[in-house]
Amino acid sequence: MQILKLMEVEKNFGGLKALENVSFEVQEGKILGLIGPNGAGKTTVFNLITGFLRPDKGDIIFGGRSILGLKPHDVCKLGLTRSFQIVKPFSGLTVLENVMVGAFHLTKNPNIARKEALTILEFLQLSHLRDMKAGSLTLSDRKRIEIARALATKPKLLLLDEPMGGMNSTEVETMLREIEKVREGGITLIIIEHVMKAVMSISDRIAVLNYGQKIVEGTPKEVSGNRDVIKAYLGEEYNVS
Repeated sequence: MQILKLMEVEKNFGGLKALENVSFEVQEGKILGLIGPNGAGKTTVFNLITGFLRPDKGDIIFGGRSILGLKPHDVCKLGLTRSFQIVKPFSGLTVLENVMVGAFHLTKNPNIARKEALTILEFLQLSHLRDMKAGSLTLSDRKRIEIARALATKPKLLLLDEPMGGMNSTEVETMLREIEKVREGGITLIIIEHVMKAVMSISDRIAVLNYGQKIVEGTPKEVSGNRDVIKAYLGEEYNVS
């Protein structure tokens, strides 16, 4: 069943056309990878979906209704949330308190928020970090805490903006396992990522943006063999295997 649909979405910043006639849909329980060169419009898509920006044209349907004009917190209440490319935890708070911030989106009761945060930390095998200050964590752990905080809002659809950026191969493997666990928990995902072998391995479908336009969409195998994608982004040396 379809959970999200973008319909001929466009966004301009002054004279710059950031997105032009972009359409795609996401099926419930699936992972869509969103890839393309820097400046292709990927994060702009996330900003439009989550209400940080409003498109100049087109519509965005989530759960069968248009979400145009909704503020980010209202979009989040519907079950659609995101992480950010530049991770900014509440450095002076503990890991547990950071995750509780997400839980407070749904409850004002600190005991309920704490219980929910502890459950998520255990789910992501992060319980051992719960009393550490978020500002002292490695980049990898800060990214995982950001995902934990997003999960505390109980999303139906989770948008991850470069969750594996800056990680080594071991950390990437850990992140992939955790993303798969999130999906197995019934959450649909859209992932922006430049670590190609990672995003190709976990995505059900891939959409490719270039200069604000969707140039192709398909399975990882179809996309990795597409000549336009190879020319615009992947390069001749790329091999999906």
